[in-house]
Amino acid sequence: MAKIDQLFQSVLEKDASDLHLSQGQPPKMRVHGAIKEMDEAILTEDSLCEYLEEICTDAHWDRFKDTGDLDFAYALGDETRFRCNYYKHVNGHGAIFRMIPNELLTIEKLGLPEVLTTFSDLNSGLVLVTGPTGSGKSTTLAAIIGHINSHHAKHILTVEDPIEFLHHNIKSVVVQREVGIDVDSFDSALLDAAHGDYDVILVGEMRDLETIKLAISAAEAGNLVFATLHTNSAAKTIDRIIDVFPGDEQPQIRTMLSESLKGVVSQSLLKRKNGEGRVAACEILLHTRALAGIIRDGGALNKLHSVMMSGRCMGMQIMDDVIEHYYYDGLIGGHEAYMKALDKDRFEQIRDNT
Repeated sequence: MAKIDQLFQSVLEKDASDLHLSQGQPPKMRVHGAIKEMDEAILTEDSLCEYLEEICTDAHWDRFKDTGDLDFAYALGDETRFRCNYYKHVNGHGAIFRMIPNELLTIEKLGLPEVLTTFSDLNSGLVLVTGPTGSGKSTTLAAIIGHINSHHAKHILTVEDPIEFLHHNIKSVVVQREVGIDVDSFDSALLDAAHGDYDVILVGEMRDLETIKLAISAAEAGNLVFATLHTNSAAKTIDRIIDVFPGDEQPQIRTMLSESLKGVVSQSLLKRKNGEGRVAACEILLHTRALAGIIRDGGALNKLHSVMMSGRCMGMQIMDDVIEHYYYDGLIGGHEAYMKALDKDRFEQIRDNT
């Protein structure tokens, strides 16, 4: 048993989502969105490095010393897994460990909109799950992949950094590759996938121009591609993809994206009013002729609001509408609604309501 496992056990007992270790500070954990200090000694360089070095390979530790950054996954026996991020900062070393439940939660158990199950019926195209760090993107994607695995006979490839949720073959065959261990990069994995006879490809994160280009090309070629981006709305997601390309390439990308983009799910986690965990709020944009026209013709993306309003019968929804609904249902307080809303003016009158 590793020494750090005692801290991980405390995380599980307190139903925390993250463990934070930073040199010069006592260990801390995130419980229902709030950082709380643990009753532990202040971490010195020696005590922190003892925690960190013990649970990673020699190669990983050497990489961390060379680059000052490291991502990998660690299993706490059969209980759970943690996504580990080591980093260096002005005062020394640090690390964040995010808990990954062993149980793969379904779309239904997560309380996500039922329309997300329809993505499994697609044969090709690009579906993006977006949101800030810690908003549950990986959990949502794992639930969608799990739904496909349970209901369809597909060949599924996931490319992750690191692998978080483990998928066991049910109806589908699932191949999981970890960047830095099984493959050099997201780009090289996508290039390999072109020769792999895959039906579904999950790209853990579209980090750069080349990865975005290859993901769109794979969707155009007949794969169903899922990926994540760090954007907080459907409009900003489309803007981000197009703007990453040079100006002379943008018209072609607009045309490709107008045909291949099948859905955008922008997600945020909000603290429950009763203090018992958090609830996911999702903005959902689905493919329609109107959406394709806006993307292709370079129309004002503020028109997406109208597209989502008129597409409610299909399952589309606007983030601020969901947040408002949660507030008036008593799930969240006014301050939380205001802080997570995109249109702050809309929630100004309730911002001080707890």
